[in-house]
Amino acid sequence: MKKFSYLSVLVLFLIAVTSSIAWADEGAIDTGDNAWILASAALVLLMTPGLCLFYGGICSVKNVVNMLMMVFICIAIISVQWILWGYSLSFSGGNWFIGDLSKVGLMGVTPASVSGTIPEYTFMIFQCMFAVITPALVLGAVEGRMKFGAALLFVPLFATFVYNPICHWQWGGGWMGNWGVLDFAGGLVVHVCCGAGALTLAVMLGPRKRENVRPPCNLPMVLCGTGLLWFGWFGFNGGSQLAADGNAALAFTVTNEAAATATFVWMVCEYFHKGKATLLGALTGAIAGLATITPASGYVGPLGAIQIGIMAGVGCYFAVEKLKPAFGFDDALDVVGVHAIGGTIGTFAAGLYATELVTGAGGAHGFFIGWDMAGLAQLGKQCVGIVATWGYTVAVCIIIGYIVKATVGLRTTDEQEDKGLDIMLHGEVGYHLELEPVSNIKASY
Repeated sequence: MKKFSYLSVLVLFLIAVTSSIAWADEGAIDTGDNAWILASAALVLLMTPGLCLFYGGICSVKNVVNMLMMVFICIAIISVQWILWGYSLSFSGGNWFIGDLSKVGLMGVTPASVSGTIPEYTFMIFQCMFAVITPALVLGAVEGRMKFGAALLFVPLFATFVYNPICHWQWGGGWMGNWGVLDFAGGLVVHVCCGAGALTLAVMLGPRKRENVRPPCNLPMVLCGTGLLWFGWFGFNGGSQLAADGNAALAFTVTNEAAATATFVWMVCEYFHKGKATLLGALTGAIAGLATITPASGYVGPLGAIQIGIMAGVGCYFAVEKLKPAFGFDDALDVVGVHAIGGTIGTFAAGLYATELVTGAGGAHGFFIGWDMAGLAQLGKQCVGIVATWGYTVAVCIIIGYIVKATVGLRTTDEQEDKGLDIMLHGEVGYHLELEPVSNIKASY
């Protein structure tokens, strides 16, 4: 009788285990994965206020409020745009180029909807935070000379016609992802996209007056912003695995290693180039390392991440100090040199250093396993993805720029630029050091 009882318990246990496995295969929610991705979404959201501090501290004392406003308002604009049509254009059906409108207003998405092992609501809100920060990054290039109203119009147009299609190309079932271009967390979708948009806007707006190019207003603020961005980047890259597993831990680890390496390498480059290592340089190097590791963060090991950090420190420093002056565009806060060049280097490096151990069958082979045709083919795909993202973003941003210019106008007046956008456009200042009262100055958008 006891044997029969033990046997019955064993059979019931096996039935329960096998049925739970079958249920999980049918799309059950993994609570651990769900908790990690929700936390990652919060981390990525924190990056935008962190970017406010980073950009706000670098810009001129008379434009700090304007920069904080332009970046922060992206949370409000894109959060609504994403729910109404951005998520649908990025992640629902459609074709090789763009999603359809089947999920407009999140139509059909319920708490029971599942994406992989997490609720679709979790996936949606995590991706929303990427959509928020991308146009916010663009606006660092236009400090001191773009109308606030122009920024309010540019942001949703950029999200709809640039970010949403490129996001669909790579992550939503479009041609780049299906073809096998590697972009783990947004080297193309976020960094090349925002950097190419920043370059286009900077060229269309033209440079600031020489006398209005001021030193950073608050380096401690830049340090705080860098810390928040570095902290949030663990969710940015680690959360992109969409699971709480070993690959998420790998992405977390290599993100830290690349950022740390690039910070030190930038300081070394600055010391040998200028004779002094600066705090602003170290902080810029950290962001360059974070941007550069992003596309490769799920595909390379720690040693590859250190090498990518070296590439970021040297490549982005050269872009900021040499390429920008050579081409003569006024990218105020170095969005192009850090994000566009970093994203380009990192996307190429994802094919260069990725290993089959990480990517699985069909992955690139890179230096650690040896060159072969599969590795070269992957590098070719990476280059096509880079060229396509650069070309499409620049072309569409030119069109958007002309639309904004023809409707609300693009550039501020000479008087607004000279007196500062804080006083002239917002009627307030970040630091109360002005000699003249500001209460009677009317804000004009």
